Amino acid sequence: MMLDDLDHAILRALLVNADQSTTQLGQKLGLSQPATWRRIRRLQDAGVIAGRRLLLDAEKLGFGVTVFLGIKLATKGRISLEDFERAVAAIPEVQRVEHMLGLYDYRLRVIARDLADFERVLRRRIMTLPGVGNVEANVLLSEERRPGPL
Repeated sequence: MMLDDLDHAILRALLVNADQSTTQLGQKLGLSQPATWRRIRRLQDAGVIAGRRLLLDAEKLGFGVTVFLGIKLATKGRISLEDFERAVAAIPEVQRVEHMLGLYDYRLRVIARDLADFERVLRRRIMTLPGVGNVEANVLLSEERRPGPL
């Protein structure tokens, strides 16, 4: 699908605020509401817009610590990747699981109430996962949301 400048403008605007109405969005871009709706619908039908997500403020919900874990599996041949992924997906504090190529096999984004809570999650849940070998933790200090190259 070929995207024109208006398609890119729509995507940038939706990245900033996906809740705005097609009327509001059209007014910002100089389009009518029906034209804006048709363009968004075309982007959805083509799979460019894959859905909308609700963003929660983890800190306001009591989760003040975010840690990125690099996990190297100990024995790749003895455990299937699917078994590891299924087990890690069952841990509620794990927000994201990314299968990687490089130094680590997986990168996890983990939230916890505080460092003591993270230590509990690490010791009781993550270190007991099937096949876990080396684990490296990086604590998030701050985060800036960047919409990407659009």
